[in-house]
Amino acid sequence: MAGANQIGGRRHLGQGWAFPVRPQGGSLGWARAEDSVDQAIGIIIETARRERLLLPAFGAGLPTYVFSPNSPATYRTVEKVVRQALIDWEPRISVEDVRALVSPDQSSLLLIEIDYRVRRSNAFYNKVYPFYLTGRV
Repeated sequence: MAGANQIGGRRHLGQGWAFPVRPQGGSLGWARAEDSVDQAIGIIIETARRERLLLPAFGAGLPTYVFSPNSPATYRTVEKVVRQALIDWEPRISVEDVRALVSPDQSSLLLIEIDYRVRRSNAFYNKVYPFYLTGRV
């Protein structure tokens, strides 16, 4: 397996093309170990339902919530769909907590905080994903 030496004892976390896929020095970039897990979480969050023809249920479906009311009900719904999508589609992690908080600087920006553990190593991680209720900025 190419690159196995770079991931050492964390081989169980895998490796794959880095996202977004783009050439780096004449070859494709790779995401390994913890970076692979982190990028997979981002892909799950960013993918709309029915976007992937062969996996129509894949993703959190967050694009559905663009232009939703800036309200606690929206925040709780976003937390729920992100949590469920990660449970359904990323078997390498245990989701500890998902919180959607309004940014103190921008009222249309939700900061989705995800606390998770990598199952095989029990290592704890935190990811903050920005989601704009008004669409991408």
